[in-house]
Amino acid sequence: MTPLPDESRREFLKAAVAAGGVSALSACLDLGGDGDPADGSSTPTTGGPVPDGVDDPASLPDRQHGWNDLVPTDDYGNTVLPRHQVLLYLTLDGSGPPDGSARETVESALATLDRAYERSNEGLIHSIGYSPAYFDRFDESLPPSVNLPAPRSLSSFEDPDLDEQDALIHLASDRADVVLEADEALRGNVEANGIAVETPLTDAMTVDDRRTGFIGDGMPAERQDVNGVPDGDPVPEESPLFMGFVAGFAGNQASEDYVTIGEGPFAGGTTKHVANIRQRLEDWYVEQDFEERVMEMFSPTHAEEGMVEGAGHNLGDHSGVTDEIMDRVADDAREHGRVGHAQKAARANRDEDGNVLLLRRHFESTDDDVASLHFPSLQRDLAQFERVREAMNGSDIDSPAVKQRVNNGILEYIFVKHRGNFLVPPRRHRALPTPRPEGET
Repeated sequence: MTPLPDESRREFLKAAVAAGGVSALSACLDLGGDGDPADGSSTPTTGGPVPDGVDDPASLPDRQHGWNDLVPTDDYGNTVLPRHQVLLYLTLDGSGPPDGSARETVESALATLDRAYERSNEGLIHSIGYSPAYFDRFDESLPPSVNLPAPRSLSSFEDPDLDEQDALIHLASDRADVVLEADEALRGNVEANGIAVETPLTDAMTVDDRRTGFIGDGMPAERQDVNGVPDGDPVPEESPLFMGFVAGFAGNQASEDYVTIGEGPFAGGTTKHVANIRQRLEDWYVEQDFEERVMEMFSPTHAEEGMVEGAGHNLGDHSGVTDEIMDRVADDAREHGRVGHAQKAARANRDEDGNVLLLRRHFESTDDDVASLHFPSLQRDLAQFERVREAMNGSDIDSPAVKQRVNNGILEYIFVKHRGNFLVPPRRHRALPTPRPEGET
């Protein structure tokens, strides 16, 4: 078949990942362009075979959330997340705790992915986490080393649907065909990179919801013809996010070591909060000019001093929010009539030694033809995430110009639709764990 232009190919791949299913996978593999994907020799995203996984999944590191060494970094050392991502929300079949058969099914399905795909951005990175509702199936409670509260609203002005499914699988790859294939392989519909799935995950669990997304410079601009983004193509070509600025600076991210639970049976794991946030950007782009957007995304100081160029790649590996800028929140509210998202949140995102608390791995989405954001955050203790969100709310700001959702960072433009909390256990306990794994205290 005649190769599609690059822009059309990328749009097709996005649509395929969002749609899912065997037909979307087949269409993706038949796309052509870089070699002949239909014969399995190459893929429409990279032009080479999918790298194989390991013979022994037990040889992989114990941290499911250990992604940073598996993906590239940019010129400044910022982690570059995989471009295509899928979230599968799962419900365990039946009531009460899982039995040994269900546990074996889940482990077998996940181990098949480990053997099929190299754990990298060119292969597949994946993890599974479990909700408070899952652990409520057991009579015993989680150990004191794990704080996993039920999800809840985290501001007075939001009313999200709470994700209380039992588990969440996160699939990520730079290759659209890989996340599509892995998704279908877990359901037993296709092989995983040529390896048969002997016991599909869906023999023990039901997929309750499937959500998709993407991240990368230029990807939002290519996909901005959706609800929530005004006409006129305002999203900059160089931006990895719909709001027009870069994020995830290395200097403003917790290390994987810091967010890892350090003791108890789930040592080596972490906790994960995932919010799904709808974006309404008409006022962001139509009523605000560039300097005003910089003020509300970063801080008024950033705008006054011209710190941000374009999408902000010039900032390098740090947002530029200093202690002085954080301390200026009240003054900025009075002097400028607005405050910045980054300067507010940063006030609660450090421990007493200056270590960043949260490791954020957010990505965009056009599910249901709406501009939205999936916001996974990793932290040792979910109370840390809740404190940062409280600081982001800016409820403590005393200024007639700064209202709860007006001139208050980016709160006017985002609307939380879902929230969920999960424990991402270490690999040794990833298959339907009990709250107190046998032999560990």
